[in-house]
Amino acid sequence: MSATAAHRLVAAIAPDALAPGTVLVADTLAADPRAAGPGGGADVPCPAAPLVEAELRRLGTATVRGVLRLAPAGTDPVSRDSAAVAALLRGGGAGVGIGVAAPPDDHAARLAARAALASWLAVAGSPRTVLLAAPRSFCAGVERAIEVVEHALRQRGAPVYVRKQIVHNTHVVGELSERGAVFVDELESVPEGATVVFSAHGVSPQVRTEAERRRLRVIDATCPLVTKVHVEARRFAGRGDTVVLIGHAGHEEVEGTLGEAPEHTVLVETVADVERLEVADPERVSYLTQTTLAVDEAAEVVDALRRRFPALRGPGSDDICYATTNRQDALAAIAEEAQLVLVVGSASSSNSRRLVELSQRRGTAAHLIEDAAAIRPDWLAGVRTVGLTAGASAPPRLVEEVIAILGGLGPVRAVERETARETVRFTLPSALRGPG
Repeated sequence: MSATAAHRLVAAIAPDALAPGTVLVADTLAADPRAAGPGGGADVPCPAAPLVEAELRRLGTATVRGVLRLAPAGTDPVSRDSAAVAALLRGGGAGVGIGVAAPPDDHAARLAARAALASWLAVAGSPRTVLLAAPRSFCAGVERAIEVVEHALRQRGAPVYVRKQIVHNTHVVGELSERGAVFVDELESVPEGATVVFSAHGVSPQVRTEAERRRLRVIDATCPLVTKVHVEARRFAGRGDTVVLIGHAGHEEVEGTLGEAPEHTVLVETVADVERLEVADPERVSYLTQTTLAVDEAAEVVDALRRRFPALRGPGSDDICYATTNRQDALAAIAEEAQLVLVVGSASSSNSRRLVELSQRRGTAAHLIEDAAAIRPDWLAGVRTVGLTAGASAPPRLVEEVIAILGGLGPVRAVERETARETVRFTLPSALRGPG
């Protein structure tokens, strides 16, 4: 682990007390006041600390975060017996640092600390450009759903129960849980007479009937664009059509839509599913789509349906929501220019996964990350241009954190590429309108 033009290793002093098997990851490198360092002895921030900490945890090593004090000048920073070591990165004005420390007599912890540090130093120091896709992050339906839960907690007090995840993002769910929201899989877990919020993905009529039977106080946070699909399912089935729903089996939105007319609706995911499809009357077939599909893939399935059923009828306007389309278009505008695409979003988020697939279909490596800590050092090897976006259920702050943390590896220039401007807003459901 030798110094390069991008950074230099320096010695640091391990804290007096570290639990066995635990490595300290520096949030700050405290300068030795007796030595002239970067900034004339000023402390050095370590924005990349979450990356180093995550790498250590992948190695099975416990971590703590804190301040690491730099050692006096002349201390050997690369000795195999060093309990603490740090690196100062230069470029782009003020420097940043990375530092780790292990218990002095803990050989395994020292090895893990140095391995984690080395893996990030291997991709640190060089400048990078981050191409920001816009629009990205929250859409109007997600903002409304989150606001519904927040408003209900203020108006009715905790606990407020939520059936399923209000939106598919673990950070959002975790933050609302801390404020008193209780997330349940099914209504049987909700006390009779309690307040329950239906998630943005919608529910079937059977769920609504169960809520009424148990005298639950329902607040419906279903996205209006999902409600539109439900209305279409009832209308198409009511006129005697076989309703072909294009979507992903098991997704909550799909389950809710299927429940509107289960005896008249069939689910297809692929062109191959269309080829196997059998219907009672080929002249009376209509189709609907899940709102978060990849636009190009959904179009292929619709084309296959039209070939098999020339009389096919569809919705008056696209079911794939504007936000899904906008985010896919925005990513397409940067994907081929980027060497790597990072999509911020949870694995449960359909629209986030579609963004990863879109980038990969365009030949650019892409990864779905829950947050910045999920970035792996090998992804960044040789990468100078990173495309960055976020699914419609991912908080904007997570994107900002990715940029800041990448800045802990060297100079970062963020360039936003906007392909559309979203002005859609949805009002709160009637159950919550008014004070509170």
